[in-house]
Amino acid sequence: MLNEYDLWMQKRKITAAINIPEIVFAQDGGEITNQAVMEFTNGIQRLLGFSPKERININSGQTERQAVFLGLFPEIKKLVSFSCMEPGAEGFVIKVTETNIYIAGHDERGLLYGVFRFLSLLSLGQISYGFELGDTPVSPLRIINHWDNFDGTIERGYAGNSLFYKDGHFDFEIQRIEDYARFLASAGINRVSINNVNVRANAKLLITEEYLKEATVLAAVFRRFGIRIFISINFGAPYSLGKLPSADPLDPAVIMWWKNRAALIFKYIPDLAGFLVKADSEGEPGPFQYNRTHADGANMLAEALEPFGGVVIWRCFVYNCQQDWRDKNFDRACAAYNNFKPLDGKFNKNVILQIKFGPYDFQVREPVSPLFGALKNTRHIMELQITQEYTGHQIDLCYLPWVWEDIMNFDVIKTGNDEKNRYRVRDLIGPNKEGTANIEGLAAVVNVGLDRNWTGHTLAQANLYGYGRLAWNPSLTAKEIAGEWSALSFGASQAAQKIEEILLKSYPAYEKYTSPFGICFMVTPGSHYGPGIEGYEFSRWGTYHRADLHAIGIDRTAKGTGFTEQFSADNAGIFSDPSTCPQNLILFFHRLHYDFIMKNGQTLLQNIYDTHFEGYDEAAQMLELWKTLKDSLESDVYKSVLSRFERQLANAREWKDQINTYFWRKTGISDAKGRKIYE
Repeated sequence: MLNEYDLWMQKRKITAAINIPEIVFAQDGGEITNQAVMEFTNGIQRLLGFSPKERININSGQTERQAVFLGLFPEIKKLVSFSCMEPGAEGFVIKVTETNIYIAGHDERGLLYGVFRFLSLLSLGQISYGFELGDTPVSPLRIINHWDNFDGTIERGYAGNSLFYKDGHFDFEIQRIEDYARFLASAGINRVSINNVNVRANAKLLITEEYLKEATVLAAVFRRFGIRIFISINFGAPYSLGKLPSADPLDPAVIMWWKNRAALIFKYIPDLAGFLVKADSEGEPGPFQYNRTHADGANMLAEALEPFGGVVIWRCFVYNCQQDWRDKNFDRACAAYNNFKPLDGKFNKNVILQIKFGPYDFQVREPVSPLFGALKNTRHIMELQITQEYTGHQIDLCYLPWVWEDIMNFDVIKTGNDEKNRYRVRDLIGPNKEGTANIEGLAAVVNVGLDRNWTGHTLAQANLYGYGRLAWNPSLTAKEIAGEWSALSFGASQAAQKIEEILLKSYPAYEKYTSPFGICFMVTPGSHYGPGIEGYEFSRWGTYHRADLHAIGIDRTAKGTGFTEQFSADNAGIFSDPSTCPQNLILFFHRLHYDFIMKNGQTLLQNIYDTHFEGYDEAAQMLELWKTLKDSLESDVYKSVLSRFERQLANAREWKDQINTYFWRKTGISDAKGRKIYE
C-alpha cells in the first residue's frame, strides 16, 4: 500500500533473496555514522519486519558467522577484500557474501549513502549473494534551493506552504524536518539553502542573533544526515539591516560589517556551507549600484567567509529586466555570458557561480547556456528547476529528468565529430581542477511543501528523486530513474510499469501542447500556468517571439543578435544554420516564415498545428492509461492523481485551441488535415 508521505521509502514488506543477519557491528564514529546505523536497522524493520541488534565495536564481530559490518573503508577492508576500487569522497562500497554484509564509506557521509543505496537495492530485489558495488558521486555539490518565504508562502511553490516558516518566523515540525532530511540524503543530496534567494521583509533578519538561534535547530537536523545548509542573504543588508549608508563592496565599513556578521553566523552554525546570493537581478540590490563588478561583490563576501571555510554561491541570473520591446538589438539570452565571461578568473577560490542551465529562465526547451565550457578559471555549478514553474505547476505531469538527460548530453565545446573530442555536460561535472571547464555540481529549486504527499502531484515526487539521482550520477537515463522511482514507490508490479510508461510520455506531450520548437514565454503572465500567447510580448522582461502574419522567432545568429557566437565555433555553426539546427530549438535561434519546410517535409505552420493536436491527444492517452490503474492503487492516491490528469487535459485543450486559433488568425492558412480550429 502506498503511503504518499513516505515518498520512495515505502514501508512495504518484501521477500529478500538473501538472509539478512540479525547483528550489526558498526565502527565507532560521529553522528552521521550513528544515523547510518539507525537507518540500516530501521530500514530492515521497514522492509523485512525485524530490527537487527547493534554492536558498536566492529572488531568484536570478526568471529561472527553471520553479521552486518558498517564502517569506513580502511576498517572494513581489514575484514574482507573488495574487487572494486576504493571509493572517492562521499562514496561507498557494498559487498554481500554467503554469510556477511559489508557497507564501507570513504567517509561518514559515504557510509550513510551506502546504507541508503543498499536498502533501495534490497527493495528493488537487486541484492543477492556475491553482490558487490562501488559508487562515488560524480557531483561534489548536490544542492537543493528552497524559495521559501518567512510568511510561509513559497515562491513558485505548488505543494502547500513552507516546511520552515510561518507568519514571519521559523515554524516547523521537527519530525517532518527529520523525515525530509532523510529523504534528501537517501537521494544523495548534501547541501540545502533554506530561504528564498529574493531576501525581503523579515527574511533579512535570518542573519541576526534571534533568528540564528532557531536556525541552529534546522542545521542540527540536517547535519545528522550529512547535509550542510546555505543561507540566502540580501546584498543590501549593511544598509537595510546594519544602518550603514551603503553596501559598497569596496567600502571598508561594509567589508568589516560582513566580517563581523560572518563571525556571528558561524558562532551559531559552525558548519554553515555559506551564502547564496542573488544580486543586481530583477530589482535585488548588488554591486552595480556602486559601479562595482560582480567579482567585487562576490569576493568581498568570500573574504568574510573564508576564515570559516564557507563559500559564496553567486547566481548568474542577471539581465536587464527593464527592456524596451521596441529595441530588437538587445537580447536577454546574451546577458549571462556578457556579464560573467569577461570576469572569468577574477573570482576568489571560495566563490562559485550558479548558472541556470539555459540562457533564459527554466523554459520548456532552451539551449544549454554557453557559459558552460566558456568559463575556464572560475568555479561554477548548473542550476535546474524541480518545481514546475513553466512546466505545469505540479498540476500537469511533466517528468523533468527526460529533458535533464538531454542537457547532460549536450556537447558544450564541440570540436568535430570524433567521440574522443566530445565535452558533454555530464563529462565536465566533477571536482574542480584549475584551468578546466569542470562543473562542480548541480543546484535545483525544489518542489516540496506542506502537502501530505510533499509535492502536490504524487507523480511529481519522481522529479525530486530524479534530481538527486542525476546529481549523483549525470550519466543515468530518464528511463532508468523512472524505473527505479516507480518500483520503489509502487512496488514491483504492473502498476509501477504503467506509471513508468506514463512518466516517460509526459514531457514530450507537455512540450508539444505548449511551446514546441524552442518558443518561450507563451504563458499567462505572473502565474506562468496556461497559455498567454502574447502575454509577455510587449513587456519589460525581454521575452519575445515577435510573431506576425509572415514569420515567428528571433534571429540569434551573427546576422541577428549574435547569441550563437557565444558558443564554440562548431556549435555556433550548427545553431546558425536552419538545416542543421536541432528542430526542437529552431525557433529559439531563427526567425522563420510559416512556409519554411521542416525535416519531415511539412511546413513550420503545419508542424505547429500537428504538435498541438498530438500533445493534446497524448495528454488524453495518459489520462486513460491512469484510469486502468483504478483497482491497483489506493483510492485516495488514484483519485488525487486522476483529478490532476483531468485538469491537465483541460489545460492541454486550452493550449491546443488557443495556439492553433492564434496562428490561423495570423496567417489565414488552414490545417492541412482539416481538424477543428476555432475562429
